[in-house]
Amino acid sequence: MTPDGDGAALSAAGLIRRAAVILRTLATVGSRGAPLTGLAHSVGLPNATLHRLLKQLIEERLAMQIEGSRHYALGPLAYEIGLAAARQFDMRSLFSPVLAELAAQTGETVYLILRSGNEAVCIDRVEGPSPVRVVKLQVGSRRPLGLGAGGLAILAALAGDEAERVLRTVAGPIEHEWHLSEAFLRKSLLASQRDGYALIRNRITPGVTAVGRSFSDGLGRVFGAVSVAAANDRMGPVAVAGLRGPLTRACTALEATLRRRSWPLVAEP
Repeated sequence: MTPDGDGAALSAAGLIRRAAVILRTLATVGSRGAPLTGLAHSVGLPNATLHRLLKQLIEERLAMQIEGSRHYALGPLAYEIGLAAARQFDMRSLFSPVLAELAAQTGETVYLILRSGNEAVCIDRVEGPSPVRVVKLQVGSRRPLGLGAGGLAILAALAGDEAERVLRTVAGPIEHEWHLSEAFLRKSLLASQRDGYALIRNRITPGVTAVGRSFSDGLGRVFGAVSVAAANDRMGPVAVAGLRGPLTRACTALEATLRRRSWPLVAEP
């Protein structure tokens, strides 16, 4: 390849990475979308550069501008691609029996969280028989590792150097968006590593407590986490302690399920 060809290839690779960052960010803002300035801050690009890239993504139907507003969101092609990928990576049906059993045992809302680089993605949610519903995390939503109970449990299970690298990466966005300091995150991370599970209370949603525990794939790599969320008055010390056994058994069952799969599931950061 000629030098000019090498430069073009590197430039194209950079554009692909930028587009991937933009799409991941759009996946966090939901159906209401986000304004250009907010997106530019999140992805670390000048407004003009982001606007140009968004225009290209809109032309390909991977993004869209919400009618009647200046907010941007994921486009219909992202949904269509997701439908095709779901047939190959159908983790919801793969893990649903374990999640259903945990929800029945605890009576509360159960979430399946998977790691995607430095983010935690909600793959599934199963509601228990409790008359009090706690549905604050939507399927498909993304948050930085270390923020929610599942993401915190994943971060706490990573090797020391990797956990430190991820924490340094996510600390800024978490402080900007959720007003939680790096010192606070480090304190909760140490507590999770000490206890073997993650516990958050009123961190994301006032009045809600969540407990999470990580699980690994067949090669021992941290793959995801399961969390149980409920109203604070249902999650006192005794109730939280009572979740450790069910969460441990659920994670053991998920690990056994992963070992039976012949294709890799872990998305490397």
